[in-house]
Amino acid sequence: MGHFSRIVSEPQGQPLRQWINDIPQNGLIRYLDFFNTERIAVFGFTALAEVLVHKAYDFVKPPQFARGLGSIFGIGLFLAEGEEHKRQRRNLLPAFSYRHIKDLHPAFWSKSQELVTSLSRHIQYDENGEIDVDDWVSRATLDIIGLAAFGHDFQTIQYPSGVLAETYRKILSPNRWSQLLGFLSFFLPPWFWSLLPIQHTGELVKGSNIIKGICRQMIRARTEELGFRTHPNRDILSIAIASGAFSEEDLVNQLMTFLVAGHETTTAAMGWSLYELCRNPSIQHRIRDEIRTHIPAQPFNHRHADRRNEDGKEFEATYIDRCTYLQAFCSEILRLYPPIPLTMRVAARDTTISDTRIPKGTTIILAPWAVNTSIELWGEDAHVFRPERWLSSSPTSTANQRFHRLSTKNAVQRPLPLERQKSIGPDTPYAFLTFLGGPRSCIGQSFARAELACLVAAWVGAFETEFARVVEAGGRVGKGGLVNGVEVVTGISARPGGLKVRVRGFRGI
Repeated sequence: MGHFSRIVSEPQGQPLRQWINDIPQNGLIRYLDFFNTERIAVFGFTALAEVLVHKAYDFVKPPQFARGLGSIFGIGLFLAEGEEHKRQRRNLLPAFSYRHIKDLHPAFWSKSQELVTSLSRHIQYDENGEIDVDDWVSRATLDIIGLAAFGHDFQTIQYPSGVLAETYRKILSPNRWSQLLGFLSFFLPPWFWSLLPIQHTGELVKGSNIIKGICRQMIRARTEELGFRTHPNRDILSIAIASGAFSEEDLVNQLMTFLVAGHETTTAAMGWSLYELCRNPSIQHRIRDEIRTHIPAQPFNHRHADRRNEDGKEFEATYIDRCTYLQAFCSEILRLYPPIPLTMRVAARDTTISDTRIPKGTTIILAPWAVNTSIELWGEDAHVFRPERWLSSSPTSTANQRFHRLSTKNAVQRPLPLERQKSIGPDTPYAFLTFLGGPRSCIGQSFARAELACLVAAWVGAFETEFARVVEAGGRVGKGGLVNGVEVVTGISARPGGLKVRVRGFRGI
């Protein structure tokens, strides 16, 4: 059974996180999975450059994975391959441009404020102030995706039992048995599954059809509305429709992709953010002081989705840009807790990686969970949560050391904005794999970063947060599926399962 017993007993990617630091290797590690199937984990810079950039289309999503998810969510950007992927990405890029993401900040902020406003009302009637993190954050991120991507307010924060929210939860909250079946689908042929009376599969198809129907309604309504406008709305759907490059079915597939990828990953990242804020009260205080200095007071009226400050000025992206420690905190969350711990590729043809022969059909593993905590890249404290490593004002930060190597003149001792943080880590673009890289990198990474920063800023500005139960101290990920006493739940993303916190309200921002 190879390494299968360990792989299934620990959090996804955790064995690789140990192997990258403990096993001498030349950038590739071969290991055996279920039924002794071969896996090649890619760790080295040269190897990663080949898989992600130079030979990106030689490696495709596993066929079983693509068939399974494709039947539920359609073949959007995430599952498309080859020329079709290039076409979709080229036509969607304008919706994720730097300027457009800046224009979406008011939507991110209004929903973040709505979340803390609703939570404030909730804790007034709960003496303990205990919050189920996954429930509340999931509702907020679903609303943000609706507003920013679809141009439609799902109102899930206010009405968590709506049709979309309930259907979505059924699709993306599988039980343990369903997770096991999903894992086995990588090894057993499709005809085998068609013979099994599996109820969950039918529920998935039924649920996806409901959501696709909702997507079609929004597409048709937005298309009709755009016929009366000289300029498209800010939402991603409007820009995609205005491009004229997508059929209605294409647009449905893209919306399904954004709904799943955008919602799940940010929900996971925000869960880990609250986890670390509880473990480090001093970080809460530092972020709170910073955002109260740089973000003007923002009254909120959920009925009118007010995005303006007390002077009537719309919320600006520059408010978040000025909060450099907040951005460093978010970067460290995304480094230490990448929402997608690992991803698989399959060699579509005979090829090589770092001069090593890779036969067609070989499974390749890309593991952000491991590479992001490489001691060689990030230092002896690679497993420790330390936002200061992203600030040039920290003497021991990788960023500061690199700046001094590049130019004494440029080694200014101050925090750096997010755009600069992306380039001041270790001397390779392959040390931070949360969003992968190359032509198949995550198209929504700037969207995700901005959304997370707004959610954290609004939450910390409004609440002091602590664990609702005792959590073991320490900085390293342990065995047995736990992170310092919190179970790592892995579905589409890896998140702290069952995390409950207690909040006390401040005046907010």
